[in-house]
Amino acid sequence: MPSVIGLDIAKHTFDLATLQPNGKYRTKAKLANDKAGFAVLRDWLNKHSEPGAWVVMEATGIYHEALAEWLLEHGYRVCVLNPAQIAHYARSQLQRVKTDKVDAKLIAEYGERHQDSLRPWQPEPRAVRRLKALVRRLEDLREIEQMERNRLEVADASVQASIQSVLEHVGQEIEETLKAIDDHIDNDPDLRGKRDLLTSIDGIADKTAALLLAELGDPLRFANSRAVTAFAGLNPRLQESGNHRDKRASPRRAHRACGPACSCPRSAP
Repeated sequence: MPSVIGLDIAKHTFDLATLQPNGKYRTKAKLANDKAGFAVLRDWLNKHSEPGAWVVMEATGIYHEALAEWLLEHGYRVCVLNPAQIAHYARSQLQRVKTDKVDAKLIAEYGERHQDSLRPWQPEPRAVRRLKALVRRLEDLREIEQMERNRLEVADASVQASIQSVLEHVGQEIEETLKAIDDHIDNDPDLRGKRDLLTSIDGIADKTAALLLAELGDPLRFANSRAVTAFAGLNPRLQESGNHRDKRASPRRAHRACGPACSCPRSAP
């Protein structure tokens, strides 16, 4: 029986596929992304997969989380991939068609070919999930506040009072959310300790520390700063071909601001 099942998950449904020994795919489409759909999936897995099989899916905001947790509780090995991995693999296979069923097949194929590098997924602690929800709500409120400020600059006098009222309410919500974030971290010993560790770094204040803890999780799980950069998708690719050279700053030029007396090791030729 197949040892890897690929899932393509949307908000309300998910598709699944597995590669069979004969090279053909067994698929099932448009299962409900809820407990009823999970029960159908369980019956399908019991019939068409081996116990402890890998179930591979992409991270899709929050839409994959309930299913991933359910699978973990039922003894399946769950791997949640960065969507960039599957996108890159699709390009390498010259994929031109993109549907939910095709994506499920692609994920299953990727999982089969990379079984040795699949990593088990574990859900984030509840405290981190709550912190992430609060931090993202704060970002939403600040976007709303900025949009209203932009409207106020060009608004007719007849609606300025309404905009001011919205701004006052949003400002109050921002203050309450900031307090909720601080209280949540202060009341959780683990988060409080990690925040204090982060704020001991020059340039990182409480607000930045909260954002890092919400989006990166445990900072100690990364081997080095380059691992954090790669996780955040901030590592640009070097592109050189023929006479073309990437215009990104070299280490020496990047440290020009240090001055001619700079003794930084990266300023050496």
